[in-house]
Amino acid sequence: MDERSPITLPCTRRQILLWGGASLAGFSVLAPAMVRGEEKPLIIMAQARGMLAADPVLCVGCGRCELACTEFNDGQAAPSRARIRIGRNLNHGPQGTPSWRQGQGNMGDGLIVQDLCKQCPHPVPCANICPEGAIILSPVTGARMVDPERCTGCRICLRACPWEMIAFDSERRKATKCHLCQGKPKCVEACPSGALHYVAWRDLTGVAPWRNPSPAALPPGRALSCQPCHLPGQRENIRQTGAALWGRLRGRRVGPVPALGFRWVDFAGAILVPLAVGSVIVHAVWRKVFKR
Repeated sequence: MDERSPITLPCTRRQILLWGGASLAGFSVLAPAMVRGEEKPLIIMAQARGMLAADPVLCVGCGRCELACTEFNDGQAAPSRARIRIGRNLNHGPQGTPSWRQGQGNMGDGLIVQDLCKQCPHPVPCANICPEGAIILSPVTGARMVDPERCTGCRICLRACPWEMIAFDSERRKATKCHLCQGKPKCVEACPSGALHYVAWRDLTGVAPWRNPSPAALPPGRALSCQPCHLPGQRENIRQTGAALWGRLRGRRVGPVPALGFRWVDFAGAILVPLAVGSVIVHAVWRKVFKR
């Protein structure tokens, strides 16, 4: 029986790690190249300069805010198209089966609740998913508003909003939402009990529970256009993460950084992969210099 020479690998483990790191870097560079030349969607990054706040304890359920909203925006008294919605927190049945809202107790607590547009920060679900780029910024308030010239009435934005706060005008076949009435909300002016207020913007998207548990998903082609900002290893993520880590090392209390928004792939690309590749390079140089 012939003796055969042992199998020898054409590369070392160190080279495999280096090539693996180079491949990951190449994939990161490839992502923006894939979307180059495509029409970029409108991405809303700026925050609104104000928002509506409601006190359900003061609300008497008169519905004047809904009437004022549609009379100002549509020229009609049509509460079903209002950008603000009033309803009681009630359930049906002894087991608490929700009718349109899940309330406290078996039958709900009967509290009158005002549903309002949250003026979402980035990523804005309705704006990101609109195929026509019809949801834009109000030049006066920075509110997210529907451009009727661009809107085609496809209703995708209605399914995208987790709080179901986009209305639809069936006569004009256009979607519509709260745009804060040029900084002077008519619902606030019409409220007789002072239950509505126009206040400075703050993020309530993580506080208010979703009414729509299955919002429409972002199309793959448009999601690909988001990769230049969420590219693994991106410079801004590394800078902000490094600043947060440095602050902790110096004993300072570091709060959450809203701009990061890491998903696991961002964390891996911005932190873990550079550390792994850097460690391999340092180890290789160390072995080369101090090799006996």
